Amino acid sequence: MKPPARILLIFALIVATVGCDRLTKRMAMTSLSGASDRSYLGDTVRMQYAENTGGFLSIGSDLAPSVRTAIFIIATGCILLALTIVAMKHRGANWHIVAISLALAGGVSNLIDRVTRGAVVDFLNIGVGQLRTGVFNVADVAIFAGTAMLLLFGFRKP
Repeated sequence: MKPPARILLIFALIVATVGCDRLTKRMAMTSLSGASDRSYLGDTVRMQYAENTGGFLSIGSDLAPSVRTAIFIIATGCILLALTIVAMKHRGANWHIVAISLALAGGVSNLIDRVTRGAVVDFLNIGVGQLRTGVFNVADVAIFAGTAMLLLFGFRKP
């Protein structure tokens, strides 16, 4: 893919993913914050408002605020900058660009929460009975999807 098309693809994926995440988080803040949890499909899907000051599954939420800032804002910002450079310079298959862009977009949207709110807004939980995911958001799905694409298909020979 030529550089202008690559840049357009990266930009479109980031705008669409961040836009969707920001919209769903705004809806969660207005309709779920302070309200009781909502359950759908026989409690397979729960919508519950949570603010996560840590990372994945709230890991690090009990760290000192300065340490959380260093890890979850400064280090994450550096990683996202590196991902941007990789996405722009990568000469691999188009799906590589999609995977990197999804992970980048999810990271950017969660970083926006951390910088503006001090915590990431989460609102989705999926599971059956006691087997459940942690509470997550659309950005987390994008990060997971992009990373999974890279891990599952990134090591295959062309």
